Amino acid sequence: MEVTDADFDEKVIKQSRKKIVVVDFWASWCVPCNMLAPILEKVVGMYGENVILAKVNVDECPETADRFGINAIPAVKIFKKGKIISEITGIVPEDTIKKKIDAALIQ
Repeated sequence: MEVTDADFDEKVIKQSRKKIVVVDFWASWCVPCNMLAPILEKVVGMYGENVILAKVNVDECPETADRFGINAIPAVKIFKKGKIISEITGIVPEDTIKKKIDAALIQ
C-alpha cells in the first residue's frame, strides 16, 4: 500500500497495533530501491495477512522521511505496536528480510 505524510499514522502506526507493518522508504530514481522492492514484495507476501507492506516515496513525503531520520535509501523500518522494532538499510538478501520479520512476529 502507498502511504503519504497525511495518512502515515492511520495506515502504519494504527495498523501496526494489530499486525507487523514493513515500511519501505524509497524513490523512483533510486536504482537500489527498485531492486529491493520485488524482494520485499515477495517476502512480505509469504506471510499473508499477518504482515503488511507500506511504501513511502521520500520525494513525495518529506515530512515522514524527516520524522524517521531517513538519510539514505532504500531504508526499511518494521513497525509493531506503534513502534519501530527493526530496521534495514540498503539491499539485503531475502533471508535477512525474512529473519527480521520472523523475529518481529515472535517479539
